[in-house]
Amino acid sequence: MTDVTTRSYQPADHDACLALFDGNVPHFFDPSERADYVAFLADQVLRRPYIVLEQAGRIIACGGLQVLADQRASFLSWGMVARDLQGQGIGRHLTMARIALARATEGVDKITLNTSQHTQGFYARFGFTPVKVTLDGYGPGLDRWDMVLDLRLGAAKNTSGPS
Repeated sequence: MTDVTTRSYQPADHDACLALFDGNVPHFFDPSERADYVAFLADQVLRRPYIVLEQAGRIIACGGLQVLADQRASFLSWGMVARDLQGQGIGRHLTMARIALARATEGVDKITLNTSQHTQGFYARFGFTPVKVTLDGYGPGLDRWDMVLDLRLGAAKNTSGPS
């Protein structure tokens, strides 16, 4: 993974981020989730940390962090990597950047997320543990795994394998 730039989302990134989403359907996202992501990009994305990873002028990944102050937690939201670049460490880079954002946020003791059975093992390598599994939680054949990482237990694991 060379020459990857991490930066904040800008409105001009909308179409590229939506293309990342579309490229990850149906394996990682259910088609029914597209409307929620479009609404997120139109409304909420500029009110919370959302980053993009760019390489050679191409947006190759994006993902966000929502702070849940009343729960002393943050929530990893809408993380995705270009399908043709998965397994090259980009997801690891994106996840570590979001964990660093959460650690730098005062009052955040844990990170929560929900993901599918296809990526729960990836997040487990960072120390996330499952707290609930909902079969078909996103749609037929796409289970929802709710996971948590307790930041008070020390640094997240720095995985060295492909993402």
